[in-house]
Amino acid sequence: MDIKKLAPWNWFKKENGDIGHTIPVKYNNKASNSYSPNSLSIFHDEMDRLFDNFVSQFGLSPFRPGSRMLEGITGSLLKPRLDLGSTQKEYTVSVEIPGVSEKDVSLELVDDTLIIRGEKKQEKEEKSKNFYRLERSYGSFQRTLSLPEDANKDNVKADFKNGVLNITIPRMEIVGSRAKQIEIKDG
Repeated sequence: MDIKKLAPWNWFKKENGDIGHTIPVKYNNKASNSYSPNSLSIFHDEMDRLFDNFVSQFGLSPFRPGSRMLEGITGSLLKPRLDLGSTQKEYTVSVEIPGVSEKDVSLELVDDTLIIRGEKKQEKEEKSKNFYRLERSYGSFQRTLSLPEDANKDNVKADFKNGVLNITIPRMEIVGSRAKQIEIKDG
């Protein structure tokens, strides 16, 4: 049985920074051993933070007021959806970015991290009308994907058509870890 099939690769482990390397915070509170109105709110905030970090590892985002997960919606204009797929020969990533032109998208590979960046500039102006409301949308986005160990980083290919960025990452055979049985001697 292949244990890796039970725990698939986490492509999004670098999406929100170094979540895996956060340091627990110890609050220096004189009333830490007794009840104070502040201690319950501190506990609540810590539980929210832990839950957000846990859920974000699975690509989910709790939609609560004040949640850090809202930053992707309010902090920038868009966080494009993407589809991840794999076959025996390659990985495929499809990113939907309608309204963004090819020249406003960049793709960068840094070590084992694939960074997709873009900027949306959408402005419609009709001088013949008197506008009561004119909507423009501007913003930038970034998606960060952690590539699996067997991704062939030297042969990544990308194409952009009809608002969809398609990325193909060939897979390479990796040398498996060598297992060795160790004899246990009696006394």
